[in-house]
Amino acid sequence: MAFGDPLVVGRPNAGERARLLERLGGVLDRLWLTNNGPLVREFEARLADLTGARHAVATCNATTGIQIAARAAGLRPGDEVIVPSFTWVATAHALEWIGIVPVFCDSDEITGNADPDHVERLIGPRTRGILGVHVFGYPCDVDALTRLARAHGLVLLFDAAHALGCTYRGRPIGTSGDAEIFSFHATKFVNSVEGGAIVTDDDELAARVRELRNQGIDASGHISGAGTVARMSEFHAAMGLTSLEAIDTVVEANRRNQRVYEEQLAGLPGVVVRGQAPGERANFQYLVIEVDEAVAGVSRDAVLEALLVENVHARRYFSPICHQVEPYRSDPARHFPLPLPRAEGLAARVLSLPTGPTVDAGHIAGICRVVRETVHAAERRLVA
Repeated sequence: MAFGDPLVVGRPNAGERARLLERLGGVLDRLWLTNNGPLVREFEARLADLTGARHAVATCNATTGIQIAARAAGLRPGDEVIVPSFTWVATAHALEWIGIVPVFCDSDEITGNADPDHVERLIGPRTRGILGVHVFGYPCDVDALTRLARAHGLVLLFDAAHALGCTYRGRPIGTSGDAEIFSFHATKFVNSVEGGAIVTDDDELAARVRELRNQGIDASGHISGAGTVARMSEFHAAMGLTSLEAIDTVVEANRRNQRVYEEQLAGLPGVVVRGQAPGERANFQYLVIEVDEAVAGVSRDAVLEALLVENVHARRYFSPICHQVEPYRSDPARHFPLPLPRAEGLAARVLSLPTGPTVDAGHIAGICRVVRETVHAAERRLVA
Protein backbone atom coordinates (compact mmCIF):
# COMPACT_ATOMS: atom_id res chain seq x y z
CA MET A 1 0.00 0.00 0.00
CA ALA A 2 1.57 3.27 -1.16
CA PHE A 3 -0.13 5.43 1.49
CA GLY A 4 -0.56 4.52 5.13
CA ASP A 5 -3.16 7.22 5.69
CA PRO A 6 -5.99 7.26 3.18
CA LEU A 7 -6.03 9.99 0.56
CA VAL A 8 -9.64 10.98 -0.05
CA VAL A 9 -11.60 13.27 -2.34
CA GLY A 10 -13.26 16.14 -0.49
CA ARG A 11 -11.30 16.12 2.76
CA PRO A 12 -12.79 19.02 4.79
CA ASN A 13 -10.93 22.31 5.04
CA ALA A 14 -11.43 23.45 8.63
CA GLY A 15 -9.80 26.87 8.47
CA GLU A 16 -8.13 28.42 11.50
CA ARG A 17 -9.17 26.43 14.56
CA ALA A 18 -8.62 29.23 17.07
CA ARG A 19 -10.85 31.57 15.05
CA LEU A 20 -13.56 28.92 14.81
CA LEU A 21 -13.47 28.27 18.54
CA GLU A 22 -13.62 32.01 19.20
CA ARG A 23 -16.75 32.28 17.08
CA LEU A 24 -18.35 29.26 18.72
CA GLY A 25 -17.59 30.75 22.13
CA GLY A 26 -19.39 33.91 21.08
CA VAL A 27 -22.42 31.86 20.04
CA LEU A 28 -22.55 30.21 23.46
CA ASP A 29 -22.08 33.54 25.21
CA ARG A 30 -25.01 35.06 23.32
CA LEU A 31 -27.12 31.88 23.50
CA TRP A 32 -28.50 32.85 20.10
CA LEU A 33 -28.12 29.48 18.41
CA THR A 34 -30.41 29.72 15.39
CA ASN A 35 -33.29 31.80 13.91
CA ASN A 36 -31.23 34.10 11.68
CA GLY A 37 -28.55 35.03 14.19
CA PRO A 38 -25.70 37.52 13.69
CA LEU A 39 -23.24 34.97 12.28
CA VAL A 40 -25.77 33.73 9.72
CA ARG A 41 -26.39 37.33 8.64
CA GLU A 42 -22.65 37.96 8.40
CA PHE A 43 -22.18 34.78 6.35
CA GLU A 44 -24.97 35.86 4.00
CA ALA A 45 -23.39 39.30 3.59
CA ARG A 46 -20.01 37.78 2.78
CA LEU A 47 -21.59 35.50 0.20
CA ALA A 48 -23.43 38.39 -1.41
CA ASP A 49 -20.15 40.29 -1.69
CA LEU A 50 -18.31 37.29 -3.13
CA THR A 51 -20.98 36.46 -5.71
CA GLY A 52 -22.02 40.01 -6.56
CA ALA A 53 -25.67 39.14 -5.84
CA ARG A 54 -28.12 41.50 -4.13
CA HIS A 55 -29.31 38.75 -1.80
CA ALA A 56 -27.83 35.61 -0.26
CA VAL A 57 -30.10 33.46 1.88
CA ALA A 58 -28.41 30.72 3.92
CA THR A 59 -30.11 27.33 4.19
CA CYS A 60 -29.52 24.09 6.06
CA ASN A 61 -28.23 22.44 2.86
CA ALA A 62 -28.20 22.95 -0.91
CA THR A 63 -30.75 20.22 -1.67
CA THR A 64 -33.36 22.04 0.39
CA GLY A 65 -32.10 25.25 -1.17
CA ILE A 66 -33.01 23.97 -4.64
CA GLN A 67 -36.48 23.01 -3.40
CA ILE A 68 -37.10 26.39 -1.80
CA ALA A 69 -35.81 28.29 -4.83
CA ALA A 70 -38.02 26.19 -7.12
CA ARG A 71 -41.12 26.80 -5.00
CA ALA A 72 -40.35 30.50 -4.60
CA ALA A 73 -39.95 30.83 -8.39
CA GLY A 74 -43.44 29.38 -8.90
CA LEU A 75 -42.71 25.78 -9.86
CA ARG A 76 -45.35 23.32 -8.70
CA PRO A 77 -45.93 19.54 -8.54
CA GLY A 78 -46.37 18.08 -12.00
CA ASP A 79 -44.26 20.74 -13.71
CA GLU A 80 -41.36 19.48 -15.82
CA VAL A 81 -37.89 20.93 -15.37
CA ILE A 82 -35.01 20.11 -17.70
CA VAL A 83 -31.93 18.95 -15.78
CA PRO A 84 -28.60 17.47 -16.92
CA SER A 85 -28.27 13.79 -16.09
CA PHE A 86 -24.53 14.25 -15.60
CA THR A 87 -24.70 15.65 -12.08
CA TRP A 88 -24.89 14.40 -8.52
CA VAL A 89 -28.28 12.79 -7.98
CA ALA A 90 -29.25 15.36 -5.33
CA THR A 91 -29.96 17.85 -8.12
CA ALA A 92 -32.70 15.65 -9.53
CA HIS A 93 -33.86 14.29 -6.18
CA ALA A 94 -34.49 17.81 -4.89
CA LEU A 95 -37.10 18.28 -7.60
CA GLU A 96 -38.53 14.76 -7.52
CA TRP A 97 -39.06 14.99 -3.76
CA ILE A 98 -41.47 17.93 -4.15
CA GLY A 99 -43.32 16.46 -7.12
CA ILE A 100 -41.51 18.30 -9.92
CA VAL A 101 -40.54 16.05 -12.82
CA PRO A 102 -36.87 16.17 -13.88
CA VAL A 103 -36.44 15.65 -17.63
CA PHE A 104 -32.83 14.73 -18.29
CA CYS A 105 -30.77 16.34 -21.02
CA ASP A 106 -27.46 15.37 -22.56
CA SER A 107 -24.11 17.02 -21.85
CA ASP A 108 -21.59 19.05 -23.75
CA GLU A 109 -18.47 16.90 -23.62
CA ILE A 110 -16.03 19.79 -23.22
CA THR A 111 -17.80 21.57 -20.36
CA GLY A 112 -19.66 18.58 -18.90
CA ASN A 113 -22.71 20.84 -18.61
CA ALA A 114 -26.20 20.83 -20.10
CA ASP A 115 -26.15 20.95 -23.91
CA PRO A 116 -28.36 23.94 -24.81
CA ASP A 117 -29.32 22.43 -28.18
CA HIS A 118 -30.63 19.32 -26.47
CA VAL A 119 -32.36 21.41 -23.82
CA GLU A 120 -34.21 23.25 -26.57
CA ARG A 121 -35.36 20.00 -28.19
CA LEU A 122 -36.74 18.77 -24.86
CA ILE A 123 -38.93 21.82 -24.19
CA GLY A 124 -42.55 20.65 -24.31
CA PRO A 125 -46.03 21.70 -23.19
CA ARG A 126 -45.38 20.78 -19.53
CA THR A 127 -41.91 22.32 -19.32
CA ARG A 128 -41.83 25.07 -16.73
CA GLY A 129 -38.14 25.43 -15.95
CA ILE A 130 -34.47 24.69 -16.58
CA LEU A 131 -32.02 23.77 -13.83
CA GLY A 132 -28.44 24.11 -15.06
CA VAL A 133 -25.43 22.76 -13.18
CA HIS A 134 -21.94 24.28 -13.22
CA VAL A 135 -20.25 20.86 -13.19
CA PHE A 136 -16.81 20.83 -11.53
CA GLY A 137 -16.98 24.64 -11.43
CA TYR A 138 -16.94 24.97 -15.23
CA PRO A 139 -19.73 27.50 -15.94
CA CYS A 140 -22.76 26.57 -17.99
CA ASP A 141 -23.51 28.32 -21.25
CA VAL A 142 -25.51 30.81 -19.23
CA ASP A 143 -26.27 33.05 -22.21
CA ALA A 144 -27.78 30.22 -24.27
CA LEU A 145 -29.88 28.90 -21.39
CA THR A 146 -31.05 32.42 -20.57
CA ARG A 147 -32.19 32.96 -24.16
CA LEU A 148 -34.14 29.70 -24.07
CA ALA A 149 -35.74 30.52 -20.72
CA ARG A 150 -36.83 33.97 -21.87
CA ALA A 151 -38.10 32.74 -25.24
CA HIS A 152 -40.29 30.08 -23.61
CA GLY A 153 -41.21 31.85 -20.37
CA LEU A 154 -39.35 29.35 -18.17
CA VAL A 155 -37.91 29.57 -14.69
CA LEU A 156 -34.11 29.38 -14.84
CA LEU A 157 -32.15 28.13 -11.82
CA PHE A 158 -28.53 27.05 -11.47
CA ASP A 159 -27.04 24.44 -9.16
CA ALA A 160 -23.76 26.17 -8.34
CA ALA A 161 -22.60 23.66 -5.72
CA HIS A 162 -19.18 23.37 -7.40
CA ALA A 163 -18.76 26.95 -8.52
CA LEU A 164 -18.23 29.30 -5.58
CA GLY A 165 -15.64 31.90 -6.59
CA CYS A 166 -15.75 30.96 -10.27
CA THR A 167 -16.70 33.37 -13.06
CA TYR A 168 -18.70 33.37 -16.29
CA ARG A 169 -17.62 35.98 -18.85
CA GLY A 170 -15.68 37.64 -16.06
CA ARG A 171 -18.69 37.93 -13.71
CA PRO A 172 -18.88 35.89 -10.50
CA ILE A 173 -21.17 32.86 -10.59
CA GLY A 174 -24.23 33.80 -8.57
CA THR A 175 -26.09 36.46 -10.52
CA SER A 176 -27.57 34.44 -13.39
CA GLY A 177 -31.09 33.14 -13.89
CA ASP A 178 -33.77 33.59 -11.28
CA ALA A 179 -31.46 32.21 -8.58
CA GLU A 180 -28.34 30.13 -8.05
CA ILE A 181 -27.84 27.63 -5.24
CA PHE A 182 -24.52 26.94 -3.52
CA SER A 183 -23.50 24.04 -1.30
CA PHE A 184 -21.38 24.25 1.84
CA HIS A 185 -21.34 20.55 2.63
CA ALA A 186 -18.25 19.33 4.45
CA THR A 187 -16.72 18.04 1.21
CA LYS A 188 -16.82 21.46 -0.48
CA PHE A 189 -13.70 23.61 -0.46
CA VAL A 190 -15.64 26.20 1.54
CA ASN A 191 -17.89 24.44 4.00
CA SER A 192 -20.20 25.05 6.92
CA VAL A 193 -20.23 21.32 7.79
CA GLU A 194 -23.76 21.20 6.38
CA GLY A 195 -25.30 24.14 4.62
CA GLY A 196 -26.26 25.92 1.45
CA ALA A 197 -27.33 29.30 0.14
CA ILE A 198 -29.70 30.72 -2.45
CA VAL A 199 -28.40 33.87 -4.15
CA THR A 200 -30.47 36.13 -6.37
CA ASP A 201 -30.83 39.69 -7.65
CA ASP A 202 -34.64 39.43 -7.47
CA ASP A 203 -35.95 41.28 -4.40
CA GLU A 204 -39.36 39.58 -4.44
CA LEU A 205 -37.88 36.12 -4.92
CA ALA A 206 -35.46 36.70 -2.05
CA ALA A 207 -38.36 37.69 0.23
CA ARG A 208 -40.28 34.53 -0.70
CA VAL A 209 -37.19 32.39 -0.13
CA ARG A 210 -36.72 33.85 3.35
CA GLU A 211 -40.36 33.10 4.19
CA LEU A 212 -40.26 29.55 2.84
CA ARG A 213 -37.12 28.62 4.80
CA ASN A 214 -38.75 29.86 8.02
CA GLN A 215 -42.16 28.11 8.14
CA GLY A 216 -43.80 30.66 5.88
CA ILE A 217 -43.28 33.55 8.29
CA ASP A 218 -42.86 36.87 6.48
CA ALA A 219 -40.74 39.88 7.48
CA SER A 220 -43.54 41.31 9.63
CA GLY A 221 -43.89 38.08 11.59
CA HIS A 222 -47.11 36.92 9.98
CA ILE A 223 -47.57 33.45 8.53
CA SER A 224 -48.08 34.12 4.83
CA GLY A 225 -48.44 30.47 3.80
CA ALA A 226 -46.95 27.02 4.16
CA GLY A 227 -43.20 26.86 4.56
CA THR A 228 -40.53 24.55 5.89
CA VAL A 229 -37.65 24.73 8.35
CA ALA A 230 -34.43 25.18 6.42
CA ARG A 231 -32.52 27.70 8.50
CA MET A 232 -28.77 27.61 8.99
CA SER A 233 -27.69 27.53 12.64
CA GLU A 234 -25.14 29.87 14.21
CA PHE A 235 -22.74 26.96 14.73
CA HIS A 236 -22.81 26.16 11.03
CA ALA A 237 -22.38 29.81 10.11
CA ALA A 238 -19.34 30.00 12.41
CA MET A 239 -17.74 27.18 10.43
CA GLY A 240 -18.78 28.76 7.15
CA LEU A 241 -17.22 32.11 8.00
CA THR A 242 -14.01 30.49 9.22
CA SER A 243 -13.75 28.34 6.13
CA LEU A 244 -14.52 31.31 3.89
CA GLU A 245 -11.61 33.22 5.39
CA ALA A 246 -9.26 30.50 4.08
CA ILE A 247 -10.64 30.55 0.53
CA ASP A 248 -7.56 32.11 -1.10
CA THR A 249 -5.20 29.61 0.54
CA VAL A 250 -7.35 26.66 -0.51
CA VAL A 251 -7.77 27.87 -4.09
CA GLU A 252 -4.03 28.40 -4.46
CA ALA A 253 -3.35 24.87 -3.18
CA ASN A 254 -5.93 23.49 -5.61
CA ARG A 255 -4.41 25.47 -8.51
CA ARG A 256 -0.94 24.21 -7.63
CA ASN A 257 -2.16 20.62 -7.46
CA GLN A 258 -3.87 20.96 -10.84
CA ARG A 259 -0.55 21.98 -12.41
CA VAL A 260 1.32 19.09 -10.79
CA TYR A 261 -1.24 16.52 -11.92
CA GLU A 262 -1.09 17.90 -15.46
CA GLU A 263 2.70 17.65 -15.46
CA GLN A 264 2.75 14.14 -13.98
CA LEU A 265 0.16 12.72 -16.40
CA ALA A 266 1.24 14.59 -19.54
CA GLY A 267 1.54 12.30 -22.57
CA LEU A 268 -0.03 9.26 -20.90
CA PRO A 269 -2.13 7.56 -23.59
CA GLY A 270 -5.86 7.80 -23.01
CA VAL A 271 -5.61 9.85 -19.81
CA VAL A 272 -6.27 13.59 -19.65
CA VAL A 273 -6.74 16.03 -16.80
CA ARG A 274 -9.94 18.02 -17.29
CA GLY A 275 -9.29 21.74 -17.50
CA GLN A 276 -11.24 24.80 -16.45
CA ALA A 277 -12.98 27.41 -18.58
CA PRO A 278 -10.43 29.47 -20.57
CA GLY A 279 -10.11 33.04 -19.37
CA GLU A 280 -12.28 32.51 -16.31
CA ARG A 281 -11.45 32.43 -12.59
CA ALA A 282 -11.74 28.91 -11.21
CA ASN A 283 -11.65 27.41 -7.73
CA PHE A 284 -10.08 24.10 -8.91
CA GLN A 285 -12.18 22.39 -6.26
CA TYR A 286 -12.26 19.11 -8.17
CA LEU A 287 -9.30 17.41 -9.80
CA VAL A 288 -10.83 15.25 -12.51
CA ILE A 289 -9.19 12.96 -15.04
CA GLU A 290 -10.77 11.15 -17.95
CA VAL A 291 -9.70 7.62 -18.85
CA ASP A 292 -10.52 6.65 -22.44
CA GLU A 293 -10.47 2.86 -22.41
CA ALA A 294 -10.17 2.60 -26.21
CA VAL A 295 -6.88 4.52 -26.09
CA ALA A 296 -5.52 3.68 -22.63
CA GLY A 297 -6.28 -0.04 -22.96
CA VAL A 298 -7.70 0.01 -19.45
CA SER A 299 -11.03 1.19 -18.06
CA ARG A 300 -11.66 4.01 -15.62
CA ASP A 301 -12.90 1.44 -13.12
CA ALA A 302 -9.67 -0.55 -13.41
CA VAL A 303 -7.70 2.62 -12.62
CA LEU A 304 -9.99 3.23 -9.64
CA GLU A 305 -9.42 -0.28 -8.32
CA ALA A 306 -5.64 0.12 -8.63
CA LEU A 307 -5.80 3.38 -6.68
CA LEU A 308 -7.98 1.88 -3.94
CA VAL A 309 -5.42 -0.89 -3.42
CA GLU A 310 -2.88 1.86 -2.65
CA ASN A 311 -5.28 3.61 -0.21
CA VAL A 312 -6.21 6.38 -2.65
CA HIS A 313 -9.97 6.82 -2.41
CA ALA A 314 -10.76 8.35 -5.79
CA ARG A 315 -14.40 8.89 -6.73
CA ARG A 316 -16.43 8.21 -9.87
CA TYR A 317 -17.97 11.69 -10.11
CA PHE A 318 -20.52 11.07 -11.56
CA SER A 319 -21.25 7.42 -12.22
CA PRO A 320 -23.87 6.13 -12.42
CA ILE A 321 -25.62 9.32 -13.52
CA CYS A 322 -29.15 10.36 -12.69
CA HIS A 323 -31.16 8.51 -15.34
CA GLN A 324 -29.25 5.31 -14.54
CA VAL A 325 -30.45 5.16 -10.91
CA GLU A 326 -33.81 4.87 -9.19
CA PRO A 327 -36.46 6.10 -9.37
CA TYR A 328 -35.63 7.45 -12.82
CA ARG A 329 -34.26 4.26 -14.33
CA SER A 330 -37.59 2.49 -13.85
CA ASP A 331 -39.59 5.24 -15.55
CA PRO A 332 -37.54 6.29 -18.59
CA ALA A 333 -40.41 7.70 -20.64
CA ARG A 334 -41.18 10.23 -17.90
CA HIS A 335 -37.62 11.33 -17.27
CA PHE A 336 -35.47 11.05 -20.38
CA PRO A 337 -37.26 10.67 -23.71
CA LEU A 338 -34.05 10.71 -25.78
CA PRO A 339 -30.71 8.81 -25.51
CA LEU A 340 -27.94 10.61 -23.63
CA PRO A 341 -24.76 9.27 -25.26
CA ARG A 342 -22.41 12.12 -24.34
CA ALA A 343 -23.45 12.15 -20.68
CA GLU A 344 -23.11 8.38 -20.51
CA GLY A 345 -19.68 8.55 -22.16
CA LEU A 346 -18.47 11.11 -19.64
CA ALA A 347 -19.84 9.02 -16.79
CA ALA A 348 -17.77 6.06 -17.99
CA ARG A 349 -14.55 8.09 -18.22
CA VAL A 350 -14.34 10.59 -15.35
CA LEU A 351 -12.51 9.99 -12.08
CA SER A 352 -12.03 12.55 -9.32
CA LEU A 353 -8.66 12.45 -7.53
CA PRO A 354 -7.61 13.92 -4.16
CA THR A 355 -6.66 17.59 -4.00
CA GLY A 356 -6.74 20.42 -1.47
CA PRO A 357 -4.24 21.85 1.06
CA THR A 358 -3.56 18.46 2.67
CA VAL A 359 -2.41 16.98 -0.65
CA ASP A 360 1.16 17.83 -1.67
CA ALA A 361 3.42 17.16 -4.64
CA GLY A 362 4.67 13.93 -3.10
CA HIS A 363 1.16 12.59 -2.72
CA ILE A 364 0.37 13.52 -6.32
CA ALA A 365 3.54 11.84 -7.58
CA GLY A 366 2.47 8.62 -5.85
CA ILE A 367 -1.07 8.82 -7.17
CA CYS A 368 0.09 9.48 -10.72
CA ARG A 369 2.61 6.65 -10.50
CA VAL A 370 -0.27 4.24 -9.86
CA VAL A 371 -2.22 5.65 -12.82
CA ARG A 372 0.80 5.41 -15.13
CA GLU A 373 1.70 1.90 -14.05
CA THR A 374 -1.87 0.73 -14.58
CA VAL A 375 -1.93 2.10 -18.13
CA HIS A 376 1.57 0.79 -18.94
CA ALA A 377 0.64 -2.67 -17.65
CA ALA A 378 -2.27 -2.68 -20.09
CA GLU A 379 0.11 -1.69 -22.90
CA ARG A 380 2.42 -4.58 -22.04
CA ARG A 381 -0.46 -7.04 -22.09
CA LEU A 382 -1.47 -5.83 -25.54
CA VAL A 383 2.08 -6.23 -26.85
CA ALA A 384 2.38 -9.72 -25.36
